[in-house]
Amino acid sequence: MIEQKIVSAIEKIKILKQEKEELQKRVNSLEMELKNKNQEIENLLNERESIKRQIEDLLRELDMEGNV
Repeated sequence: MIEQKIVSAIEKIKILKQEKEELQKRVNSLEMELKNKNQEIENLLNERESIKRQIEDLLRELDMEGNV
């Protein structure tokens, strides 16, 4: 009886350890994905800012040409 409970507890521990390892791998994967998405967002924001500056420069040039 007690031996069966010990064996059962050991099996449950093994299963829980496996589940924990699988979940940790999933967490690591999601953290990496999040890091990549954040980098992508940062790149897009930088690109947007660069395009905005270019448009502003072009508008200033057009405005100066219109005033000449």
